Amino acid sequence: MALRNILKEGDERLRKKSRPVTDFNERLWTLLDDMYETMKDGGVGIAAPQVGVLRRAVVIDVGEGKHELVNPVIVEQSGDQCGGEGCLSIPGQYGLVHRPAQLRLKAQDRYGKPFELEAEGYFAVAVCHEVDHLDGILFIDKAERMLDPEEIVEE
Repeated sequence: MALRNILKEGDERLRKKSRPVTDFNERLWTLLDDMYETMKDGGVGIAAPQVGVLRRAVVIDVGEGKHELVNPVIVEQSGDQCGGEGCLSIPGQYGLVHRPAQLRLKAQDRYGKPFELEAEGYFAVAVCHEVDHLDGILFIDKAERMLDPEEIVEE
């Protein structure tokens, strides 16, 4: 596993729509492993575009174990929650963002096997945030307002 460089806001690759993963092979497995290693030092999720790979793959760990989502699609969402969000690609900035309280998604694992997953609370926020990255959307695009550092409450 290797640490990858995280693209920062302003890099045009962060604004591009990612292509589906079609090859489930060692190259994908290395990407997912590297993404996890890169993310775990300061984040709870990372999407492939954040490390310069325009493929639909994300890794999330909100403290409940690692989730690898390849070609994720949110198929159902309900409720509303609003909270502070930050991003590894926009260090030091946080915004107040509305997200669904619960969701259901379809995805594939690193081997291409399809599965469904339900998420709620903080995990649902992380899923939405990372899926947005796959469509070239950053949290600052959805923020109701940006937050001052003293408004940030750590989870």
